[in-house]
Amino acid sequence: MFKKISKIKKSKSKKKLVCLTAYSRPISKILDRHCDIILVGDSVATAFYGMKDTRKIDMQTMLNHAISVKKSIKKSLLVFDMPHNTYRNIREAKQNAKKVIKFVNCDAVKIESNGKNYNIVKNLVKLGIPVMGHIGYTPQFKKIFKTQGLKSKEEKKLIYEAKMIEKAGAFSIVLECIAKKVAAQITSSIKIPTIGIGSSDSCDGQILVTDDLLGLSGFYPRFVKKYTNLENIIENAIKKFKKDVKNKKFPTNYNTY
Repeated sequence: MFKKISKIKKSKSKKKLVCLTAYSRPISKILDRHCDIILVGDSVATAFYGMKDTRKIDMQTMLNHAISVKKSIKKSLLVFDMPHNTYRNIREAKQNAKKVIKFVNCDAVKIESNGKNYNIVKNLVKLGIPVMGHIGYTPQFKKIFKTQGLKSKEEKKLIYEAKMIEKAGAFSIVLECIAKKVAAQITSSIKIPTIGIGSSDSCDGQILVTDDLLGLSGFYPRFVKKYTNLENIIENAIKKFKKDVKNKKFPTNYNTY
C-alpha cells in the first residue's frame, strides 16, 4: 500500500498520472494494464444505476463493486470513493474507512472537501489510511454544476483548501472543474499530485469516468472526450444475435451439446 502511495507522490512534475474509474472486474482488468490509479467512484450511482446524483449510492453497494474491482488489480493504486454521509464526523469517518480497508483491501480512500473537514483527513491519515482529497465541484456537497474558481474569492478559497488538505496529510487531490489559471496555481503551490477532471492540462494527472470516454453513459460535458462509441458497437452485436436467432442460424450444431 504505502510503496504505491510513495510512488504516486514522487511522480509529481515527473510524469502525468493516468486515472480512470472502475465498477467491475472485467473493466478493472483492462484498466490495470494502463492506469496509475483506479478509482471505485461514487459516479457508479449515475453511470451504472441511473440515479439522479451521486448522493444516493450507499456504502454496501459501493463495497460490492470495489470487491469486484479489487480482484483484477495487480499494479494500479486502488482508491475507494467514500459515499455521501459516511464521513460526517471523525468517528463515522474512522469507522467506515476501516471497514472499507478491511473488506476491500484497497490502497486509499477519497474524501470530498466541504471546506472544513480537514481534521477528518488528518485523523484517517494518522490511523494509517491514505487519503485522496477532492476540491472544486464536489457533487456530494454542491447541487448545481458550474466551473469553480472564476471569481477572486473562489480562487483564494480553492488554493487555501488545497494547502489545508495537503497539510492534513493527503497524498493527492482531485481538482474537478476548476478554471485553468487556478488549477495551475494549485498544482504549483503544493507538493502532492493534482488529478484533474475538467481542470486543464495544468494538473499532474487526469481522471475521467470510464463509461463517459467509452460512449456508454450518454453524459458528455465539455471536459469529456469520447474515445469510442461502445453503445453503437454493443447494439450492432445485439442486432446480429437477434437476426441469427430469428433466422434460426443460432445456435448451430457447434454451439450445442
